[in-house]
Formats: sequence, structure tokens, C-alpha cells
Amino acid sequence: MDSVPATYDSAFWITCAVILLLLVLSGFFSGSETALTAASRGKLRAQADRGSRGAARALKITEDNERLIGSVLLGNNLVNILAASLATAIFTRVFGESGVALATLVMTLLVLVFAEVLPKTYAITNAETAASLVSRPIQIVVAIFAPVVSAVRLFVRGVLRIFGVTIDPDTSVLAVREEIAGALHLGHSEGVVEKEDRDRILGALDLGDRTVEEIMLHRSGIEMIDADDEPQQILDQCLKSNHTRLPVFRGEQENILGVVHAKDLLRAMYKIIGGPDGDAAKLRNFKITDVSMKPYFVPENATLDEQMRQFLRRRTHFALVVDEYGSLQGLITLEDILEEIVGEITDEFDPEEEQTLKPDDSGHYVVDGGMTIRDLNRATDWSLPDEEANTIAGLVIHEAQMIPTAGQVFSFHGFRFEVSEREGNRITRLKIRPL
Repeated sequence: MDSVPATYDSAFWITCAVILLLLVLSGFFSGSETALTAASRGKLRAQADRGSRGAARALKITEDNERLIGSVLLGNNLVNILAASLATAIFTRVFGESGVALATLVMTLLVLVFAEVLPKTYAITNAETAASLVSRPIQIVVAIFAPVVSAVRLFVRGVLRIFGVTIDPDTSVLAVREEIAGALHLGHSEGVVEKEDRDRILGALDLGDRTVEEIMLHRSGIEMIDADDEPQQILDQCLKSNHTRLPVFRGEQENILGVVHAKDLLRAMYKIIGGPDGDAAKLRNFKITDVSMKPYFVPENATLDEQMRQFLRRRTHFALVVDEYGSLQGLITLEDILEEIVGEITDEFDPEEEQTLKPDDSGHYVVDGGMTIRDLNRATDWSLPDEEANTIAGLVIHEAQMIPTAGQVFSFHGFRFEVSEREGNRITRLKIRPL
């Protein structure tokens, strides 16, 4: 009878109190990890700008996530293991050998509810507030455990290097970008983010990865002015054209002399003839090269982000694209780059055509062969690959390993492609529908 009261002596109750304290510390570490990793850096930055010291500390702590998580995990494991050891000791003291299993069951429940689920649930629902509150003590913990965490980090990287795994220093940068893209796709699938908003933001994010070659107007579609044409022919061509700027060539189209702006052309012709009552015969000696601007050439592998910066820096909207040998490949405008962000831009001079793709009665989408795969994917929410080709026609030719004839049908990537029209070696129109 005396053994039972001796079991519940002061050491027993002190040990129980220590276990409860360790559970509180475990909950603190778990909640802190969740809060600091789930908190939006944008919101923390806004709070820090308004004078919140806690938010500023949280931002500083999360700059090195690897050290932060290492320190928190180290502290969490220390208190959990110590709590489990002490619980095993007192349960064994009270219940004998069966106390080991009982201690495991009880501590698992206590840790799961009070040290994991409860603090993490609060941290997720109040991430920025919780991150600001725990920033001070976590900063101290990180400073204390920094030597141990650094040693563990070096050891882990050494072990990973043995297995051929290297840590990419740019991983965090890429992760932010992928996180934004993933959040947009998730928001769109849940109906929170509109498709147009998603496409605009993703388009802006992709400018650094896409090249001029992918969106340029191919040289076969460029409208040019022959410098040897009569002034009347040149004026008539400019008036009928839908474009404001036209390249000027002589002899062959590779020989670009300049780029003429319709306003400059009309102003120069008006001046030569001497106003509204002037003599049009004076235009016989007019030379279009006198009013054309120096051509601006850009490489086809330049990124859209850099090219847009060049356009803005040079205060021009028009560039001719050349390959590594200097041969003309196409042209690109600032409007082409902006369309990758905001979608198709049209005005009263653009040809009237259906701006939104709609399926016909048989479920087919009729598209131009020169339409880019990216534009088709954006218009239909499809995911056709664009690694091997830029246009729909290019994709069909790549997959078919031939230049198809009108009427041929192919099935790949889960879609049916029917060649409707072909001009020379170019596929000009296709019918596409999902299988």
C-alpha cells in the first residue's frame, strides 16, 4: 500500500509538468514553422512598410528558409523526443512494462492534437499575424541552433552529392515563379481567377523564356514596298495597306533599304506637289528612300522581355528579324509582344474576322495554319505542345514527318487534325477537334 503513494511523489508531478511544457514548446515550433512558411511575403512586406517590426523580422528570417526550417525542426524534435522519453519513464514507473505501449499511445495522441493539428490550424488561418508574433523567439532559436544547422546542412549536401544530387542556388527563384503559375491555374480551376486575368499574368511571366522567333510574322507574310516602283504605285499601295510601317527593298526582298512610315510618306509627297493646288507631276522625281528610316534588325533568338525593353529604349515599335547568317526571317512589332500579355489587339483597320474561336456543328475548330500553338491553347484552354514547332501547321508537319496534302487526317496528342487547305508547301487551314 505504501508503494502507490510513493509513486506519485514530487518528482512524478514535476516530470508531468515538464512534459506539458515540452508539449507547449512542440506546439510552438510546429505552429511557427507553418506560420512562417505559409505567410505571404507580399503581405508581410506591406505590414513591415507600415511599421510592423514583427513582420520585418519574419521577412528577414524567411530569407534563408533552409536554415529556418532546420532550426525549427531541430527544436521540435528535441522537445518531442525528450517528452516521449520522460513519459515512458513515468508510465513505466506506474504501470510497469506495459507502460511503454501506453506511453506511446498517450504521447502520440497528445502530440498529434495539441502539438501538431491545433497550432498548425491556427497558424494557417492567421499566417501573417502568427508569423509576426513568433518572429522574435524564432529569431533567437535560429541564432542558437545556427552552428548545428550549418553542420547538418553541409553533411546533407555532401551525402546528396554522393548520389549525384546537387542543390541549385536558383531554386528559390524558380519556385516563386512556379508557385505563382500554380496558384493561378488552381484559382482558375476553382473559379476564383478569370481566364483572361490568368492568361495576362502568365503571359507577362513567360516573356523572359520566349524568343522573337516564336511570335514574329514570317517573311512570307511581310508586305513590302519596291523602291523601283513608280511614286503613284507606292502611294496606292500605302493607301490600301492595313499597316502603318512598311519595309522598303530594291531588287530582292532580302535587300532591305529602310522602313517607311505612311505619315512621313504622305507628308513628303504633299510637300513636293506644293499643297492642295500643287502639280502632281512633280512626284516623278520622288524617291521613297529619301523618307524611309534606317531599318532596325534584331536576332531571332532574342527574348521577348529584352526585345520589349529595346523597343522602349529606342522609342520604336518595328524591327526586322534576321538569323545568325543575317538572312531576313520576319518582322516583329511592340504590339506583337503586348498581345502575348493582353491577347489580340485589333483596330478599325484590321481585317474583320472572328476574334474568338468557336467549334462548328461537328465540333471542329477551323484555324489558320500560321496560328501559333500558344494562341490556340490560350483561346481554347488546350495544352498542345509547342517545344518542336511554333505554329499549328508546323506541329502537324513535325508529327507527320511530311508535308500533308489537303484532306489528310492525323491524330496525335489527343486531337484530330484535318488539313483543309494547302498552298504550295504551306498548310493554310486546318480543322481540329479533341478526340
